[in-house]
Amino acid sequence: MLSFVSDSAADAAATTDDSLLDAYSTAVSGAVATAHPAVVHIEVRSNDAPGGSGSGFFISPDGYLLTNSHVVHGAKELRVFLADGRKLTADLIGDDPDSDLAVLRVSADDLSHLTLADSAAVRPGQIAIAIGSPMGFQQTVTAGIVSGLGRSLRGASGRLIDNVIQTDAALNPGNSGGPLVNTRGEVIGVNTAIIRPAQGICFAIASDTARWVAAWLIKDGRIRRSFIGLGGQSVPLIRKVVRYHHLVQETGVLVASLELNSPAARAGLLEGDIVVALDGVATPAVDALHKLLTGDRIGERAIITFLRGVELRRHAIIPL
Repeated sequence: MLSFVSDSAADAAATTDDSLLDAYSTAVSGAVATAHPAVVHIEVRSNDAPGGSGSGFFISPDGYLLTNSHVVHGAKELRVFLADGRKLTADLIGDDPDSDLAVLRVSADDLSHLTLADSAAVRPGQIAIAIGSPMGFQQTVTAGIVSGLGRSLRGASGRLIDNVIQTDAALNPGNSGGPLVNTRGEVIGVNTAIIRPAQGICFAIASDTARWVAAWLIKDGRIRRSFIGLGGQSVPLIRKVVRYHHLVQETGVLVASLELNSPAARAGLLEGDIVVALDGVATPAVDALHKLLTGDRIGERAIITFLRGVELRRHAIIPL
């Protein structure tokens, strides 16, 4: 049996589709109108030669702006192109390769700036809008959704960047450092990476991470992290040893190397030991140990738990 849709029903369906499309377009264009005046194009010069370029955005009216560390790391000269056509020289305030974030500052006042949203409130499926300068095309807008949360990326220093946002808003070289915003024009992430040759798999550093890092970079010019001086790799533990010592993990961090007179060396660790906890918190992998070595541990006594053969030992250690 054939069925037919009346002209009036078809018109109603088309009207509904149009209204939905209009709502989406209105949301995206409204967010772009709010955000784009604060987004900049960054040109990098190294040793008086043309270097790379990227994006950034102002986070205060007095000229502080956020971008990626990999955009500006090692730069000799930084020039910022504003949305209103101005070209300004920027100073590097602080650079943190561990989080792939950096703060620059230009000499200007009353600048349009963006608010960093609470990234803990971000949900998969919500609209995500990226603004930046891919391939040098300034003020380019792409839109998509938040595809996933809680991803991890490895920074240039080897540490993992946690709580990374995955999006399918199209990013290309040059988008790095630009904002990923919600429909209110608030920043939910700092665009940082794409996976080649995959399509629609892009990443942004969560705004909560960016807020914390930016505050410290503006205050101190760097992020303080503690150091114990061992080179490690994740290794499986012998099951009988795990059961005998009632360990909560099946892997640990093998001490592959020790720096001379480092906290780890002074604490009595030896190459071949396997670290399983720091202050009672399990360290099943190198990245788990890195997470525990925060700045507030500098100079503070801690207890490092490790296996030497099948013997479980606990020694005091004072990270630097």
